Amino acid sequence: MCGLFGQISKNEINEANFLQLVRHSEQRGIDSSGLIYCDELLYKVERADYNIEKLLDRVKPFDSNVVLGHSRLITNGLADNQPVVRGRISAIHNGIIVNEDDIWKSLRVERQLKIDSEVIVAIAEEHFLDGKELNELPTKILSICRGVVACALVLPELGKLVLFSNNGSLYKGEIGDDIYFASERYALSLIGCERISQIKEDAFFIDIPKSNSDFVVNDTSVRQENLIPEFNYNKEKENLLEYKEHSIKRCTKCVLPETMPYIHFDAKGVCNYCHNYKPRNKPKPKEELFKLVEPYRGKGALDCIVPFSGGRDSCYGLHLIIKELEMKPITYTYDWGMVTDLGRRNISQMCGDLGVENIIVAANISEKRKNIAMNLKAWLKSPHLGMMAMLTAGDKHFFRYVEAIKKQTGINLNLWGVNPLEVTHFKAGFLGIPPDFEEEKVYSHGVMKQLRYHTKRFKAMCESPRYFNSSLWDTLSGEYYRSFTEKKDYYHIFDYWSWDEAIVNDTLIGQYDWETAIDTSTTWRIGDGTAGFYNYVYYTVAGFTEHDTFRSNQIREGQLTRDEALLLIADENKPRYQNIRWYLDTLGMDFDDVINTVNNIPKLYKTS
Repeated sequence: MCGLFGQISKNEINEANFLQLVRHSEQRGIDSSGLIYCDELLYKVERADYNIEKLLDRVKPFDSNVVLGHSRLITNGLADNQPVVRGRISAIHNGIIVNEDDIWKSLRVERQLKIDSEVIVAIAEEHFLDGKELNELPTKILSICRGVVACALVLPELGKLVLFSNNGSLYKGEIGDDIYFASERYALSLIGCERISQIKEDAFFIDIPKSNSDFVVNDTSVRQENLIPEFNYNKEKENLLEYKEHSIKRCTKCVLPETMPYIHFDAKGVCNYCHNYKPRNKPKPKEELFKLVEPYRGKGALDCIVPFSGGRDSCYGLHLIIKELEMKPITYTYDWGMVTDLGRRNISQMCGDLGVENIIVAANISEKRKNIAMNLKAWLKSPHLGMMAMLTAGDKHFFRYVEAIKKQTGINLNLWGVNPLEVTHFKAGFLGIPPDFEEEKVYSHGVMKQLRYHTKRFKAMCESPRYFNSSLWDTLSGEYYRSFTEKKDYYHIFDYWSWDEAIVNDTLIGQYDWETAIDTSTTWRIGDGTAGFYNYVYYTVAGFTEHDTFRSNQIREGQLTRDEALLLIADENKPRYQNIRWYLDTLGMDFDDVINTVNNIPKLYKTS
């Protein structure tokens, strides 16, 4: 996934305008970069595994009249970068093609690279080998490829640059005789473009200087770390992961165990969580939401922003917003380095199938992961279940950037898909904070509640001074935007639609071929790179995970029987080796050392 940008000029490009497009594109990721530019009728390609501004400082293509490029968030291809070149065709692609393996089986030309985007150029190559016309090509590519396809295809022999997209994450504008394009409308408005339009459904063809020469390609690599470590299965490492079905006393109504913080049982063995439970999955009349969103309709081509993680809740929420609420959304994704390729593919699948623009804000992935690793090392020095949240603190800037996206797009309305049953009192409970049974919404974050939480956490941090590291500002600022900033013009879709897991899964998998994980039977948090590890810690030390709390809520809502829940958690609480291995490998942590440390933490239950 990347930010695309380009300028096609009668003379040389406008350096100031071009650099503004470049800087905005970095919002989408800075892991690698690439350029295509015309130098005296010779088309040159530069690819680098560092940020685009550094590449431009080296290449300086500003004398050219055709320059296009990308700033890229590394997804499912690290060994090969963009622009992709095959013969005398090159492409820059934003998105992920989720059916690339099937497409390659249908093509005659041979695959040369590991990157999914190559298949676009291969389709074009075969198309011209078959003597087909250029104007048929964009439609053909979009009809074959699933997932988000926003593409700039460069064809020097024909003297054409073709821009096309299936989800609208591509815009073009004009300043005088010059044509500019970018992944977002806002980037073009920054430089004063006129006649800005979204490229969707109909391709846009631009004349460029003709050339019968091959592309001149130069690759530069300086990165030491591997942002996407290759997974190599190791049976010995998997065997380090412990899993035992503990003989722990559980509530006779739900499945919460005696190790749940602040739990107690009555004479019949029913827990206080059951006694104090107030139904959450009780949607208000849908008509109320229709009235609330009515003032936002028709304000522009797009009328709402959907925060979009690629998880089942936000994906099903997007489905409802389009199919039932009949809104015209734009999705927003914050990638902080712990979104797995599975999550990213589901984002691409949904946005591609529904034709929805996806704005990505990517953190500095390397820095974020260094922050997580520092906090994990601090945690391992003094394991404390109440401090597990420090490992996910880096994702809270999600709330900061949604406000920035509102300003950039001019869209005020936010529609969130938050599962009302995902209540995990125990995470704060292990920090010494009693459950708030009066809290009606899972997304409630009162100021006093947060101050109490942070006071408790500060005291726990003092037990392991390593928490006071360079990541602290990132943690605190993210918590500020999450908990203390005022949020306006936003509603939660599951306040008005009932959340039914069977319907959710059937819809996503049946209608959208939504991808599930191979290392677990659940569909919850499978795109989250942290979930496998923290749930392993909770189960190993406390004998339960967030799956126990979720299934207990379903029992109380009448969606499951207790026996059904017990069968589910027995499977869902099993260690997710692949997810845990990915997590520790991306952090540069030694798998054996970390897991052995976790396994040796004193248990909260009696062991035989």
